[in-house]
Amino acid sequence: MAGGNKNKLSREEELLLQDFSRNVSTKSSALFYGNALIVSAIPIWLFWRIHQMDLYQSAIIFVIGTIISTYLVAMAYKNTKFILKHKVAVKREDAVAQEVMRKLSDDKKMTKKEKDERILWKKNEVADYEATTFSIFYNNALYLVLLIVVSFYILKSFNPAVNYVASVGASAGLLALLSTGQN
Repeated sequence: MAGGNKNKLSREEELLLQDFSRNVSTKSSALFYGNALIVSAIPIWLFWRIHQMDLYQSAIIFVIGTIISTYLVAMAYKNTKFILKHKVAVKREDAVAQEVMRKLSDDKKMTKKEKDERILWKKNEVADYEATTFSIFYNNALYLVLLIVVSFYILKSFNPAVNYVASVGASAGLLALLSTGQN
């Protein structure tokens, strides 16, 4: 390669690196933050109806708690998706390859390289979708279980405002921390 071209990547290499990146698309990011906002707002109802906190007097605490929790839950979604995507891609590789080859079997003009690129693209698309949906489901379930355990069992005797801050903070923080693991 010439000296000026050795640092430049081809379009295919850039796309491949993008698939292994921790960055998520704008669509995935919006999906993550939207779901995180919904699951982070659930404690407001719990503390308003069950712990009898006044909705208007506690509005500032609820808003701040929801914003912080939304950020931490969305971060947990992203971390879990990154870990799962490659595991799902490996498990789905053979099935996706068979499906794509069956669809492309009639196309005699397509080269082997083009077929391999289509297989890789489809495998990444399937892995991305499955990792995204499982990450949302898993983290929502874990967050709500942590919240209920901390709020109703560990901190049940605390003042409701302190209970809210501590249980939402601990649940979201622990969820974000657990999502950074490698397995």
